[in-house]
Amino acid sequence: MASYLSLMGKKLGYSLAVLWGVATVLFFLFAILPGDPARMMLDQREDAEQLARIRAKYGFDRSLPIQYAYYLNDLSPIGILNNQDDTALNFIDKPGYSIAFSIPFGGKSIALKAPYLRESFQRNGTPVSSIIANTLPNTIVLAIASITLAFLLGILFGIFSALRPDGFLDRFLSVLSTLGMALPSFFSAILIAWLFGFVWSSYTGLSMTGSLYSVDDFGDFEFINLKNLILPALTLGIRPLAVITQLTRSSLLDVLDQDYIRTARSKGIPPVRVIAKHAIRNALTPVVTATSGWFASMLAGAVFVEYIFGWNGLGKEIVESLNQLDLPVVMGAVLVIGGMFVLINLIVDWVYQLLDPRLQKS
Repeated sequence: MASYLSLMGKKLGYSLAVLWGVATVLFFLFAILPGDPARMMLDQREDAEQLARIRAKYGFDRSLPIQYAYYLNDLSPIGILNNQDDTALNFIDKPGYSIAFSIPFGGKSIALKAPYLRESFQRNGTPVSSIIANTLPNTIVLAIASITLAFLLGILFGIFSALRPDGFLDRFLSVLSTLGMALPSFFSAILIAWLFGFVWSSYTGLSMTGSLYSVDDFGDFEFINLKNLILPALTLGIRPLAVITQLTRSSLLDVLDQDYIRTARSKGIPPVRVIAKHAIRNALTPVVTATSGWFASMLAGAVFVEYIFGWNGLGKEIVESLNQLDLPVVMGAVLVIGGMFVLINLIVDWVYQLLDPRLQKS
């Protein structure tokens, strides 16, 4: 038990180091971009006094290392607050800032707080956390729908391919899988949207763009429109579908060649029961491993798919914020995606450690 906790502690430390690395790269990457953040916030209404206030409020008038320290202080769940002589650290009145409790310490306060992702440059100081909270659920819905579609169809296609290896269906599915892996997401999104949402729209009843929520013709209320989920989920699920199909085929062929499968067949057990009860269960372990990894990557891979289909998710928000140079939104969204990626991988790793004690020694 002690070794298990020690190993999990090390993996948690690695995960925190990865998040720190992502935050550091983001900060210095956007810090070297040309342009003054204070001028971006004021747009055409700027004057010298307003610029000075904005720069002092957010610490833009400080050196780059000091700004980096402020940025880490914002993101950290334990931070330094309430220095009345330093407006860049005094976040009490800022929207989107939440403090659990604080302890006075030498003219400052050490507080337990929610990570502060700052405010949008282009949306009148709207907290980045609220922007992400409004768009992230749509991205999660799209990712879940895509990976579910890819998992179910991939297993089905993989079984068909393994039962008749080198047959017509196996070769056909192999070609489709290769195409699915080779096509970039943005190209397949454009192609699928054009074909099913425009050329064949009279047959499919689908549109080229649309989000999870639609407004009625009178603009009175919103309703969930699941039809708009079909095309982006299909597009985003193409690549994991190809991987799961080939992985299921390869794993099932290996299992079918095992001695216990031949023994089951020799006992006269029907082939369908042999496949369903004995072979598939043992063949799905690597498939589940790949599926968990793909689900995490879908949160980042949905950027262009969401933008092309007009899906109001976090990916579309990133593209629009980049076009407007709304850097806090971009940085916050990328950090959230990176955090979810690390969290999913950490949870999967923990589950493997619990299910297979042999991994605790590695």
